[in-house]
Amino acid sequence: MSDKESYARDRVSFGAVASAAVLALIVIVGVVVYLGRADEEVSGAPAVAAGSGGTGFTEPEVDILGRRVDIPNNAAGQPLPQDPTRQRKPGDPDWLTAAPEGTTEPYGWQRVYGASVPFSTSDGPTRIEDDLAVGYSHTPQGAVLAAAQITYRLNARPADRDLYVRQVRVTAQQIAAYDKALADDRLPEQQPEQVTRYFIASDAFKVDDYADDLAIIRLATRGPVVDGKQLWAATRLVMVWDAGDWRLKPAMTNNARTEYIESLQGWTTW
Repeated sequence: MSDKESYARDRVSFGAVASAAVLALIVIVGVVVYLGRADEEVSGAPAVAAGSGGTGFTEPEVDILGRRVDIPNNAAGQPLPQDPTRQRKPGDPDWLTAAPEGTTEPYGWQRVYGASVPFSTSDGPTRIEDDLAVGYSHTPQGAVLAAAQITYRLNARPADRDLYVRQVRVTAQQIAAYDKALADDRLPEQQPEQVTRYFIASDAFKVDDYADDLAIIRLATRGPVVDGKQLWAATRLVMVWDAGDWRLKPAMTNNARTEYIESLQGWTTW
């Protein structure tokens, strides 16, 4: 199969499964539920290699939409040099609407455990600790970066308990439910490439509400074309500032909090 045919196939597949594969794992009442349909379609497929170590990058690749994504030598990602003077301040007119610096430059989107996640040069993450990306600025931009990083990493590695406990604001009851799901072997350690290829970079974000202790974020990821109209899946995520960093707050209902939108007007593109 030629590269052109493979790309066309992926575009068709993407349109068919985007409604489920965009942020396919949703944190619901503390339990990660993964996409059964995709898992069934790729049963027995090889998983993305996991591990840590190394610095710098290998050759970049393209995602299923033909966009650049950089490949760090460390599977957990490569934080970029930071310039905190580029962070927005509360009095700035674009305090809630500015994009973090560096995400449109090379290395701004990296493939981490198969998923495309953003790295900025202004608002973090500043470092990798135990394979987790940490150190986000106490700004709307830091909250957005953390939302994308934590959600996509959890999508790619549902059984990463350390990530779940440290970067998701969970209760003892939620941890117990998660541990039961682990014990029942309901959570894959690493999603296979045939699933993670659909965990692509979001096109835009919107900060619906922001305070020092909580931020309500929406990420818009390109979805299918329906009746000639491009749609985006807009997923609502709640972030809380806790112990000096942003954490994801699980949804407390069975509502996945994802809707389709037909325009990115009023949104901030990366």
